[in-house]
Amino acid sequence: MMHHDQQYWGDDAKEFKSDRFSEGLSKASKGTSVAFFPFGGGRRICIGQNFALLEAKLALSLILQHFSFELFPTYSDALTTALTLQPRHGAQVILHKS
Repeated sequence: MMHHDQQYWGDDAKEFKSDRFSEGLSKASKGTSVAFFPFGGGRRICIGQNFALLEAKLALSLILQHFSFELFPTYSDALTTALTLQPRHGAQVILHKS
């Protein structure tokens, strides 16, 4: 119901318009950034969420089996600590089709 509410999404709430999200999730709906929650939350969480995430990981792993990776020659370590160590500016890699 929330994803079709005209109060949050406008008069065209029932139409599929991917360009709503062109400026990010926070600006997609009117007045609130919590109107979009694709898997829900709390007691009403989508029972397919874990399956969908597992399926995405599986698809990505099947695709990546056909590539090899190499760090970009100018890459330098600049790590930052969040919950784990992560590259501060991303890790630039070169993909080679295997």
